[in-house]
Amino acid sequence: MERRDVAIIGAGPVGLFAVFECGMLGLTCHVIDVLDMPGGQCAALYPEKPIFDIPGYPTIGAQELVERLGEQAAPFAPLYHFGHRVEKLAALGERGFRLELANGAAVEARAVIVAAGVGAFGPNRPPLDGIERYEGKSVFYLVKRREDFRGLKVVIAGGGDSAIDWALSLAEIAARVMLVHRRDKFRAAPESAARLKRLADDGKIELVTPYQLHALEGDDGTLSAVIVADLAGRTRQLAADRLLPFFGLSMNLGPIAEWGLALDQHHIAVDPATCATSAPGIFAIGDIASYRAKLKLIVTGFAEAAQAARAIFPLARPGEALHFQYSTVTGVPGRPS
Repeated sequence: MERRDVAIIGAGPVGLFAVFECGMLGLTCHVIDVLDMPGGQCAALYPEKPIFDIPGYPTIGAQELVERLGEQAAPFAPLYHFGHRVEKLAALGERGFRLELANGAAVEARAVIVAAGVGAFGPNRPPLDGIERYEGKSVFYLVKRREDFRGLKVVIAGGGDSAIDWALSLAEIAARVMLVHRRDKFRAAPESAARLKRLADDGKIELVTPYQLHALEGDDGTLSAVIVADLAGRTRQLAADRLLPFFGLSMNLGPIAEWGLALDQHHIAVDPATCATSAPGIFAIGDIASYRAKLKLIVTGFAEAAQAARAIFPLARPGEALHFQYSTVTGVPGRPS
């Protein structure tokens, strides 16, 4: 049994930053994540993907961001519990909550922050016959090491940011990059779309539109070609060594959906001023939190972490006054100012 001021469910970037924000207020934290490592989607799905909208970093890799956030949280000595899901959440009155994990362990905390991103997640698999034979060998739903694709013929399928970002990145090292999408327009940031067009005009990326994935060719998990089809059913063969389908994630709240929290289309509804849920003492931040005009950005989640920490303080320290101070004034415990 471990008891801390705050139990944080989810060790992605927003959950890690919540440790820092709580720590700056003198609140202790226990962080729980079903993955066997910190970082959430950043670590599990795209550790080498560049991120461009973190203040102070014109560009930073997803895994590096996770490492920096871990360093930032370290002075506050959080307890981490990786590789286990929170199965049950029980209210304990003024003592807060008891969280029971899948391995039988239990955590007690005065307040709970749910920073579980999209909940349990997995890639949406394209409906191709026999695709499971190629998964992990020639078909991948994420890029862990960009270098693994050097000198290869790569087909990327999808029209969103992930597909575009990896097409731009792999064009620098792959022998050939082909981007398959069912429309001529892509759902990506304007600058990324402009870069994609420039590389296509220069012959460094081939845009295969409007086409959809139709079939795979190869032997014993080794891909030789991807067959695509247009809207009229006409097919085309693309010689390929690797296929990267980026069709988003399937999301599942898991046990969180059974905790009696007000939900909004598989997200948790919160008060945007405090990130409080419909259950007193439980807060939600990051992508899992929903309110009017919510922006699903990491920086938005960082701000929500600060709001939730300040809303939790009077629960964890009843009767104590909280005076707002900037970190430039207080410094960070254990670190020189």
